[in-house]
Amino acid sequence: MNWFWWIFVFFMVGGFSWIADTGRSALKTRHERRMERLKLAEDGRLAIEESHKPPEAVCGCTHHLAKHDKTGKCHEDVRSPVEWDAEKKPSRFELRQCNCQQYVGPQPLSKIYADELTDLDNLD
Repeated sequence: MNWFWWIFVFFMVGGFSWIADTGRSALKTRHERRMERLKLAEDGRLAIEESHKPPEAVCGCTHHLAKHDKTGKCHEDVRSPVEWDAEKKPSRFELRQCNCQQYVGPQPLSKIYADELTDLDNLD
C-alpha cells in the first residue's frame, strides 16, 4: 500500500500534466515535421513538372514573342508614370507603347530551317 501514496503524491504535484504536456509537444513536433516533408515532396513534384515545360518566348520587357514584329519592335502598351508626388512615387500613369526593341530569348522551332536530307528526284 506504500506505493499507492507515492502515486497519489505524484499526481498531486502535477506529474500527470507533465506527462501529458510532453506527449502533446512530441505529437506537435511530429505533425510539423510531417507537414514539412509533405511540402518538400509537393515542391519537388512541382519543380519536376516545371522542368518538363518548354521555355516560353518572353522578351526582356516581359511581353511574349507574339507581341513583337519581325524587326523585334514590341507592340504592347505599358503603363508609364507621368506625375509624381512629393515622396517621388508615381501618382498618375498613361498607356504608352513599349520601348523594347529586341526580343532576347529562346528561338521558337518555327524559326529554325533545315535542308532536305534526301533529294527524291535524283534517286536513280
